[in-house]
Order: sequence, then C-alpha cells, then structure tokens
Amino acid sequence: MGLTLILIAGAAVALRLLGASRGAQGAVVAIGLAFVLLVQLTLPPSSSLRMATGGSLTNWLILLTLLAVVGFYSFGIKALRQRAEDRVEPAKKTDRLSETELDRYARHIVLREIGGPGQQKLRKARVLVVGAGGLGAPVLQYLAAAGVGTIGVIDDDTVSLSNLQRQVLFSEDDLGTAKVFAAQKRLKGLNPFVEVLPYNRRISDDNGAELVADFDLVLDGTDSFATRAVVNRACVAAGVPLVSGAIGQWEGQVTLFDPAHGDPCYACLFPEEPADGLAPSCAEAGVVGALPGIIGSMMAAEAIKEITGAGQVLRGSMLIFDALYGESRKIKIERRVGCAVCGGV
Repeated sequence: MGLTLILIAGAAVALRLLGASRGAQGAVVAIGLAFVLLVQLTLPPSSSLRMATGGSLTNWLILLTLLAVVGFYSFGIKALRQRAEDRVEPAKKTDRLSETELDRYARHIVLREIGGPGQQKLRKARVLVVGAGGLGAPVLQYLAAAGVGTIGVIDDDTVSLSNLQRQVLFSEDDLGTAKVFAAQKRLKGLNPFVEVLPYNRRISDDNGAELVADFDLVLDGTDSFATRAVVNRACVAAGVPLVSGAIGQWEGQVTLFDPAHGDPCYACLFPEEPADGLAPSCAEAGVVGALPGIIGSMMAAEAIKEITGAGQVLRGSMLIFDALYGESRKIKIERRVGCAVCGGV
C-alpha cells in the first residue's frame, strides 16, 4: 500500500515539475486511486496485483475517508477566510479609522494641526501625481505613507539604471518595468490602505482635462516645460489646485498654483517655453541625488497642508532652495493680467 501511494504521489510531483496544472496533477491522483479501488473490488484476494496494491479494500477505504475529511476541512477553512476578507473590505470604506490605521497614523493624529479630522480628509482625498521620476518618487512615497486614500500616477517611462541615483522608490529589480506599475507595487507594500491608480501614458491636452477632473489635487514633478504647460491648462480647466516642483543641478523650487481662488497659474510665470539651452533638463545639466528628495518632500508637505487645512500653503509665493550653499528664500508671485490660460477664470 505504501509503495502504491509513493508511486501515485511521485507521478503527481513529476507533473508539477513539468509545469502541469493542479487540475492535471489531481486527475493523475484520482485515476491512480480509482485504479487501485477497481483492483481491490474485482480481483480475488490471492491476486498478486491486488496484494501489490495493498491487499485490503478496508485500508484503502479508511485512507480515502481520511483524505475526504482533510479536503472538506481545508475547503471549509478557505471558505471562512474568504468570507472574513469579504466582510473586512467594506470596513475600509467606512468613515471610521480602523485600529490598525489609528496606530499607523498616530504621529499625524497627535498633531494639533491635523488630528483625527485631518487624517480623515487625507483618507478621502484623491491626488494625481504627474511624473514618477526624481520628484514623483519621494512625493508618492510620502503621500502613500501619509494615508492619502487614492493616488493616481501618470508616466509613460520605464525604470532605467540612471534613475536609481535619485529615484529611491525603485530598485534594480524594477529595471525595464513601467514606472507606474513599479510604483504601484512599492506603494501598496508601503501602505495597503491606499489605492494606487497607474496611468501608463503621457499626459496631453487630449486626456489631461478629463483625467485631472477626477482628482482633488495635482502634483507636477515633470522636467519638461511643454508637459508642465499641459498639466497647468488641465488644472485651470478643472479648477483643481496644482502643487508644482522643479529641480536642476543644486537648486529646486516649490509653489502652489490655484487661479480658481485668485492665485496665479503656471502660465502667469512662464507664458512661453524658454529658448533652447536656457533651461536644460536634468539629463543635460545633471542633478545632485538628494535634491529631488528634499523638494519632493516639500511638495508632499504642501499637499498634506492643502488637504488638511493645516498651516499656510505656498499660495502666491514660491520657495526656492539652494542645496549647494544651504540657503532658501521665498519670493512673491502674482497673477498676470491677460494670462492666456487663467485670464478668463
């Protein structure tokens, strides 16, 4: 009997090693057991084949009964687990923070400026991050860690080796992977309570306005003036505030554009794209690896303040940080009369 079981199990293991499905493996086991039962039921007790396969029908019936009990028990456990998971899922969508969330966000909740109500606002917020590169990487990490309920990320690029000098959201295991999908995986591992919506495409005038209208706040960390202009037009059209960040070499800047509330838009400052060579990209001019983390964290902080109503956000002002000399300054920016983008808002 033992040898027969070893042969049946060995056949199933061989199929598994060959990549066969679980169904095929189960079929082999079922056929083997059916053959043994047929031998035990039809051949006389003195038959050599019956003796080789155990010699006793009773032993096989006991074994099959035990296997059936174990199978039904496993099935019952899986069914109960699935029902438990189904019951837990709706609980995430209630207004109350779970015990796990209260523990996770405890350092936010004890802040007077955020507290429980502020954390609830973060939980209900829908934020779109444009670009999952140098600035987008820290922005995404801190928004997810802060408990922003729904985070959209749009980018059409893949992870390359040169990204890893500053885009700490990714690792060598992500090389060649679309950034939005690599980011989604990493953020869900960081905080399973947030929903991450990946958009593996480039934002454009064709899809920008419709996409942005589905969110409460947009953070732009792209390094292209053309893309920033597209994002700005979409935000103005949808009436959605825009946290904008930019970096180059050792210097970065952060501001919040919101012409729907009387503040300037991106086009008020940069009505036209600069001439070639005046504003080189990071790939052309270089950037110190830690700078995106600094500016990206500032952008995330502005987003948290804007969502929760804490403190004073950078409306009508731009914060400029010089990492080379450790200096920062704030300049006032105003809405431009006759702006082609927000002039009619």
